[in-house]
Amino acid sequence: MEFLLDADTDAAVRELWDTLSAHGLPSQNRVRSASNRPHITAVAAPRIPASVDADLGAVAAELPVAVLLGAPLVFGGRTSTLALGVVVNADLLGLHRHVVDVVDRHHEDSAVFDHCRPGQWTPHVTVARRVHDDDVGAAIAVINRARPQPRAAVATLRRWDPDTRTEHSL
Repeated sequence: MEFLLDADTDAAVRELWDTLSAHGLPSQNRVRSASNRPHITAVAAPRIPASVDADLGAVAAELPVAVLLGAPLVFGGRTSTLALGVVVNADLLGLHRHVVDVVDRHHEDSAVFDHCRPGQWTPHVTVARRVHDDDVGAAIAVINRARPQPRAAVATLRRWDPDTRTEHSL
């Protein structure tokens, strides 16, 4: 499940993707899927059944929710993922908990990955993946100069189905 951003923030993040690429750096604009868009992952799980859609209508009715985009984040590994942090607030945390609760009700076991559970979730908007160590500093400098205005909103809830490679906006 993903929280999609308002149109202005979506466009500004895409512009940031383009700016990274213009500097020869990795960017999410390299992902060619038509469904690739700036988002905040709310819940990741091995599978999220379509049956959640009806119950998530109440969650979608809570939108929009104001958020602030924060400082760049670096998630390390063999290569790094760079993101814009999302400053949490009570409305966003409540929305997130509501989504997790709905997804949990549709699974007999606990399918939501631990890193997406309330208290362990780090909301963020990914701007680049597979960034090599030598490029992290340059990429952070570009992000700091070109990042979008902090005021944003979660405008839409989306379920991505990786099996059928389809998106379902709620």
